[in-house]
Amino acid sequence: MTADNFQRTDDRFRNLSSVSGPPTPRSFGFDTPFDRTATGSSKWARATTPGVIPMGLADMDLPGPPAVAEALERRARHRAYGYTVCDPAGRTLVADWYRARHGAEVDPDWVLLLPCGPRTTIRLLLETVRRDAAQPQAPVLFPTPEWGGFAQLCRAAGLPYRELPLHPGPNGYRSPRGPFPRSAAVLLSNPHNPSGTVWPTGYLRGLAEWAAEADALFVSDEVHGDLTHPGHAHPVAVTTVDPALRHRVVTLNSVGKTFNCSGIPSSFALVPDPGLRARLTDTMAGYGLWEGGLLEQTVQRAALGEGRPWLDALLAHLAAARAGLTDRLGPAVRSTPRASYLLWLDAAALGLSPATARAALLERCGLEASDGAEFGPGGAGSLRLNYALPGPVLDTVLERLDRL
Repeated sequence: MTADNFQRTDDRFRNLSSVSGPPTPRSFGFDTPFDRTATGSSKWARATTPGVIPMGLADMDLPGPPAVAEALERRARHRAYGYTVCDPAGRTLVADWYRARHGAEVDPDWVLLLPCGPRTTIRLLLETVRRDAAQPQAPVLFPTPEWGGFAQLCRAAGLPYRELPLHPGPNGYRSPRGPFPRSAAVLLSNPHNPSGTVWPTGYLRGLAEWAAEADALFVSDEVHGDLTHPGHAHPVAVTTVDPALRHRVVTLNSVGKTFNCSGIPSSFALVPDPGLRARLTDTMAGYGLWEGGLLEQTVQRAALGEGRPWLDALLAHLAAARAGLTDRLGPAVRSTPRASYLLWLDAAALGLSPATARAALLERCGLEASDGAEFGPGGAGSLRLNYALPGPVLDTVLERLDRL
């Protein structure tokens, strides 16, 4: 399919984590090829044809923080891998992170340190909401286009849902406005997945008010929030809304997306309402889940305590990658991302038929993308590309895009 079949003919672009030696403190290895062969990468399993660059799954092809690798190595050398208790100092570490990174004051008592990924945490919250709801059939509301997991999790929890259309504007999507009908929960990804939009403070405050009027829990999925690009600020929902409404708001986050360690399931939830924390903890116990976890806590401590230099270098790398791709793709970019590493594209503006755009991009350019239809009705005719790639691979992507 492609003349520059890097996976077979160029060892610089092979897919396995065997980079010789640790990355230098200055660059952290972002501008050198990173090999993921034989690591069981879900992302690379999607590249079923030799030479394809997988850009669909939200997973970085970049080496993670040295501090996390070193912490895992140290812990693995102690050959006791039994049950662990939750370290209360982890709550303070999370609160300190929010204060230093976002200027947000988080009470450590709000923090739940969870041994599962954000997707599972949302499911547990939905189970808790379903039990709490005065009207069990009240729907869950969320925008479209939006991360497809929301719809999937609502179906799994047996909750009806309603998708609220986002309307495109000259500077990206305009957020949906209330008032909302009586609901069980309002879900939002902030920053927005797939477009990388950072929803503004005023909108979050308004959304919390509309959710309260609808008797709904407002859940802000902020797993991309620490990946906000230089020059932009990320408003943390539980500290942004009116303090009188905090008991109706939950913020979710994880070191997984931020520090490229999503294969070790972990997350933390900021839950100001002590009653909701207790009910959520009870729901977790029903699934055999408790706070803490051996690997999860090891990774969280290392990432939040020692990972800031790596994250700062990553964000500079992502901002440069974004600039190169948005300059190249121009009006096809539906919204210039202000966070994360996802690019949301208009297939028609690329000269591709919306119905076959993903297949055409794969055939013409050897680039695998996510089909916009995976993000609900509002995503039809769009493609999502992940640009968290090493510098040489990004250069190859830009060259291949010339084939459009």
